[in-house]
Amino acid sequence: MATLKLAYVNSYRRYGGLHHQFRRKGFRKVTLRGKPGSAEFMAHYAELLAQSENAAAHFGATLSKPGSIDALIIKYQKHDAFTKYLSEVTQATGRRILDHFRDFKTPSGKRYGDARYSTMIDADIKAMKGRMPLAQDGWTKAIRHLVTFAAVQSKKDPDEFGIFAIRKDPTVGVTTDKPPKSDGHLTWGQEQIEQYRTRHPIGTMARLALELALNIAVRRHDVREIGRQHLRNGFLCGRPSKTSRTTGKVLTICVLPELQAALDALPQR
Repeated sequence: MATLKLAYVNSYRRYGGLHHQFRRKGFRKVTLRGKPGSAEFMAHYAELLAQSENAAAHFGATLSKPGSIDALIIKYQKHDAFTKYLSEVTQATGRRILDHFRDFKTPSGKRYGDARYSTMIDADIKAMKGRMPLAQDGWTKAIRHLVTFAAVQSKKDPDEFGIFAIRKDPTVGVTTDKPPKSDGHLTWGQEQIEQYRTRHPIGTMARLALELALNIAVRRHDVREIGRQHLRNGFLCGRPSKTSRTTGKVLTICVLPELQAALDALPQR
């Protein structure tokens, strides 16, 4: 069974059924309409997400201090540099990282988002990074994007962003620590694949997921996006998320017999 993973969506079972609720701090809880993944469901989710984003930006703008890190993050997340030029996945990840960033506590116990952006130094970034043993690469990139945005906009539009001008980029010299070495995950051989096939026969979603992964050898994110609309005369045609915003290259992959059997066994919708 596929797992629903959407920002601010909480899934729970009640009265024998699975329910999905939109929950975001500071906003009322709303049960999403329709079946997960359906047009009705996604449209309702998009509507609630947009309402909460606009309300959060308005609320934050009224409370944040001019020139503060909070104020910069609010402007950045409303700008085209964030909303149009970053993928939805990158935006969602960036929001989480920047929310953690602004909520960090200084040695004196003050919230970092309340501090003036012009006072940010590399020592602060390094200290915060040291408290994040995992996912340091993504965290560092998100902060660098914010700093680059402030530098570019302070020159382009000094009337609005001049208050965020800074002499030295605080992310210069901040490196990503390599994680401890490990033996990694076990790479499946034919024996493990056959064990999985025995456990999950033709006709199950688990079996289809395996055959898709073996057939097209793409990222997990791309596997879950594959649908019947990508099948064309015995081939799978699709654009990987990695190239959708760069080269736009479309992959055309021959459907193997094992995958075709798994597809044929599923009910038409």
